[in-house]
Amino acid sequence: MSEHTAVPEFGTKREGEERRDGGCAVVFDPATQLFAVNKHDDNGLLILISGGVDVNEDIQTGILREVAEESGLHDFLYVEKIAEAITHYYNFAKKVNRVGHATCLLVILRSTNVIERHLEAHEKFTLVWVTAEDLLTNWRTYNEHGDHGHWIYFLDKAVARARELGYVVGDASL
Repeated sequence: MSEHTAVPEFGTKREGEERRDGGCAVVFDPATQLFAVNKHDDNGLLILISGGVDVNEDIQTGILREVAEESGLHDFLYVEKIAEAITHYYNFAKKVNRVGHATCLLVILRSTNVIERHLEAHEKFTLVWVTAEDLLTNWRTYNEHGDHGHWIYFLDKAVARARELGYVVGDASL
């Protein structure tokens, strides 16, 4: 991304937003042409693997740490920063309004081997494998306030880039 590229903004501004910068990953398995995401146990929302970045932690290192901690996936073939966004959203797990600068990585898996997950107490979700269409359908269901507009933007960018790189074939497109 160019330094001069405007960062798009998504979501509805809310009172009392807490600032939390971080990132997410669009994790793709080229063998199955499916995306790895987490599914909230309580409401069924599909979420990109994401989280905050620790103080003095490099953004890519932090996002990949979150991927390993939240999903157990760790065998990465290719990683690239694909987009950034300013996002306003409601964090269901912590029950708080948030605003943040989000960075998104495209993560292509070498394998789907997993290590032990390390979830925080509020992280109540399960790793699932879905198509791009599954994601879009789910996000549109939960997008009343535009909370997931940045994920749709990130998914679109990730699928396009994965296709350019030759990883996406068939109907894994939007």
